[in-house]
Amino acid sequence: MKYNIFGYLIGEGFGNVFKNKKSTGASLMIMCATMIIFGIFLMLSQNINHFVDDVKAEQGFQVFLKTDATDEEIQEVGEKIRALNGVNTIEFKDKEYALNFIKEKYGGPEFMEGYTSEFFSTSYIVTLTDLSLSKDVQNQILEFDNVKRITSSDKTVTTLINLAKGIKIVTGIILLLLIIISIFIISNTIKLTVHARRKEISIMKYVGATNSFIRWPFIVEGMIIGILASAISIVIVGGAYSILAEQTVNAQFMVTIGMSLVSFKDMISSIIFVYMLLGIGIGALGSIISMRKYLNV
Repeated sequence: MKYNIFGYLIGEGFGNVFKNKKSTGASLMIMCATMIIFGIFLMLSQNINHFVDDVKAEQGFQVFLKTDATDEEIQEVGEKIRALNGVNTIEFKDKEYALNFIKEKYGGPEFMEGYTSEFFSTSYIVTLTDLSLSKDVQNQILEFDNVKRITSSDKTVTTLINLAKGIKIVTGIILLLLIIISIFIISNTIKLTVHARRKEISIMKYVGATNSFIRWPFIVEGMIIGILASAISIVIVGGAYSILAEQTVNAQFMVTIGMSLVSFKDMISSIIFVYMLLGIGIGALGSIISMRKYLNV
């Protein structure tokens, strides 16, 4: 008996989708439009976060060692730095590198004529797995023997951390608003279908049908519309993004700044999960909200 009832409710839900073609079509179009906008913001936020992460990965600080440190002492400092929690990579720069860097930056070989590499310090360029650990790691390194000073772009690091947080907050608010709008639209659209069948619902209530028995076909209807809208939106957004990404990656500007976009293949699994979850959730919740008035008989 339970299987028969379950089959009836599912069948009724599918039947409603095809019987009420106008309301189904309207709901589908509205949900597709909303979810396409949702997808645009989702992919935009993914790429912005990807870009910020790339920039953050390149940020670090330079640890200068005392000029009289021996090779063994220099190597020991490098091993200590590498062992610290939060350190991603370290790169050794010898005295020759420092001399050549100054020459190139401040006027060519003639500028430093008469100076030798012995006037400069060896150093390590350190990058971190998490920029928020920058201060803690620097303080630990300053306690090591033979460390003279550390130079870092603390303002840049702080700006990047704040930017990443700001992007996540703004994106989250936009996506939340889109979800609320979608629920409101789908509930009002399905409400038209429910209104057309209000007498049938009243009769079912009077003969003893439970709220759940009446509600489930409409919930199934909303879920089906949500799944269809999700599938259509994924195809449209995915196709458009793939074409745009291919053209953008090859653009001279992107090549110059060394920026890359997240490929659609890398996002496809998370996008399918989010879209299906949203589609089913919005469709079901919209149906539940739209029916409350007509179940209070």
